[in-house]
Amino acid sequence: MDFAPMSLAPMSPLGMFIYAGPVSKLVMALLLAAAVWTWVLIIDGVFVLRRLSKALDRVRAGGDIGVLWPIAEAARQASHAELPNESIHQKRERILQQMNRAAREFMLDAEGGLPVLAIVASAGPFVGLFGTVWGIMSSFSGIAQTQDTSLAVVAPGIADALAATAYGLAAAIPAAIGYNRMGMAFGSLKERMNRYIMTYATSIA
Repeated sequence: MDFAPMSLAPMSPLGMFIYAGPVSKLVMALLLAAAVWTWVLIIDGVFVLRRLSKALDRVRAGGDIGVLWPIAEAARQASHAELPNESIHQKRERILQQMNRAAREFMLDAEGGLPVLAIVASAGPFVGLFGTVWGIMSSFSGIAQTQDTSLAVVAPGIADALAATAYGLAAAIPAAIGYNRMGMAFGSLKERMNRYIMTYATSIA
């Protein structure tokens, strides 16, 4: 009994990519890579947020400093430095400045994926729009060359256009949601970090 070889459906995500033209394939490949990288950054950001939140909870409960050691080390170095004619208030301010500087560097490293999410969220739809315009141009080019407006002529270009739009949205929507939600979460974490720094600096001085 003979079986016909299985073929990909043209309207499936992989089928739309395989049947697309070279330019549309490049656009979709870029957007697919951006979508995958977006999810990698979102998952990594969630783990970072959970790790930092647990570290702050543990420190407030009197536990070990854990991943927050760069901030505590900055406070230790600042507290051990003795400056002539320095008052307690001035020393406390100096410790706070050192800890805040270390905290800013620490948080910049922790939220390193947010700028990438912002770029994908803002640029993804425009890259998809470029693929959309290119697909429509291909349809009109096919009409001009064949002098035929049948579905067989315009369908490939329209399919490329719709596929590019779909890939653009698939990259941009998760990036936009991830950027907003994670940005709010990191903002809340910074407030908790500031309270911890104030308490720690007061106790150490």
